Amino acid sequence: MPNPKRRHSRARRDKRRAHDALTRPILSKCPNCHEAKLPHRVCPHCGHYKGREVIEVGEV
Repeated sequence: MPNPKRRHSRARRDKRRAHDALTRPILSKCPNCHEAKLPHRVCPHCGHYKGREVIEVGEV
């Protein structure tokens, strides 16, 4: 198996890692309760999707 002959510099290592940062999830507003939710998914706060109630959300 080939092995590296020289150590890679910090700059070269960090250039490779420049694209590894985490991104925040994109959130949209629920038109019913105006809470933040993931797009194209049922609202976890009120249970509505596309203007109708899809699931019942109980009080915890």
